[in-house]
Amino acid sequence: MKHKTEAIWKKFNPQLKHFILSRVSDQSVSDDILQEVFKKIHSHIGKLKDDTKVEPWIYQITRNTIIDYYRTQKIKEEIPQDLSISEKMPENIDSKTGFTSIKAIIETLPQPYAQALFLTEFEGLTQKELAQKLDISVSGAKSRVQRARKMLKTKLNECCRIEFDSHGTIVDYQCSEYFLSWFKKIS
Repeated sequence: MKHKTEAIWKKFNPQLKHFILSRVSDQSVSDDILQEVFKKIHSHIGKLKDDTKVEPWIYQITRNTIIDYYRTQKIKEEIPQDLSISEKMPENIDSKTGFTSIKAIIETLPQPYAQALFLTEFEGLTQKELAQKLDISVSGAKSRVQRARKMLKTKLNECCRIEFDSHGTIVDYQCSEYFLSWFKKIS
C-alpha cells in the first residue's frame, strides 16, 4: 500500500498541485490541501477496487478536499464554479462508457461551447488559460463556459432525471428510453 501511494505521489503530485493552485490562490493553503489529499489517498487506497479508476478517484478526493477547505474557512467567497463539473469522471460512474456518453452529448452543443467545455473540463485548462488560447477576454471565457454548462445541464435533464445528495454525489438516476437506445448506439 505504501508503494502505491509513493507511485501516485510521483505521478500526480505536479498536476494536482497545479489543479489546486488554480482554485486556491494562497500557496501555503494549496500545499496544505495537497498534503491532506495525499493523506486521504494513503488512508483509503485499499478501498479502491479498480486500479483503472485511480485517476478519477484522486481528482474526486482533491475536489472534495478543496470544497471542504472553503466550507471550514467560512469564507464569504463562493466555491469556484470550475469545481462543479469534474475534470475527470468520478469513481462511481463507469469511466469508459460514462466518459464517452458525456463527450457525445457535449459534441451536440454549438462548437464554441463544446470547445470551451472540452478544454476546461477534460483538458484541465483554467478559464484564464482558455481565454488566452481562444484569444478572448477572461470574462468572455467564463461566460462561454457557464453557458456551455447550462446547455449541457439542459440536455442531460431532457434525457435523464438525476438525483443528488447534499454533497453533489449522484444517488439515483432514471434515463428515458430514447436516451438509452441512443447510448447503446454510441457505446
